Amino acid sequence: MTLIERVRARFARPPEPVRAVVAASPDADERVLAWGVLADGGWLVATSRGLRSVPADLDLPAAGKVAVLPWHEVGTARWAAARDGGTLTVTPLAEVEPGVQARLAARKYVLREAGELPRTLRSRVDRTVVHSQRHPLPNGSSVLLVARRVPGQAAREWTVVFDDDADRDDPVARETARERLAAALAADDPSR
Repeated sequence: MTLIERVRARFARPPEPVRAVVAASPDADERVLAWGVLADGGWLVATSRGLRSVPADLDLPAAGKVAVLPWHEVGTARWAAARDGGTLTVTPLAEVEPGVQARLAARKYVLREAGELPRTLRSRVDRTVVHSQRHPLPNGSSVLLVARRVPGQAAREWTVVFDDDADRDDPVARETARERLAAALAADDPSR
């Protein structure tokens, strides 16, 4: 993207359906940060709350029903640039029990134009992660311990994500993960 294109994109107004979705948000402070044009129509939008996929044929009265994937629930996001845009692959996380998250199926978004979306997404997800460390499990697999900032919460949220979902049912793996999480919580320095 050339400098002129960046300046134009920075000062461009989001498309009307994108503005309608954000205006219908229950969070009055939500704002559009960046957006990309999806190859099959519509937009992928980074807002101050998270990531939204806005369909091109959005019925404006339904704008309030467009789901948001909060930044702290994005496990991974990978951008693969192509000549005519690129593909953004996002893996969401879901809490399966207190303190334990699982990776959901990856979502692929093919973008005709990406603009600042990949950079904004990366920045927003990185801001939520305070600490991340992988620990081995006795069976040879591993578990990821993550401390994240969650909007509206004063304390960080610590969770574990097993590399292999089957390890959540293994008593030895669960106990090891529980011990690692307890140690991380005990050593946590909230001033960081």
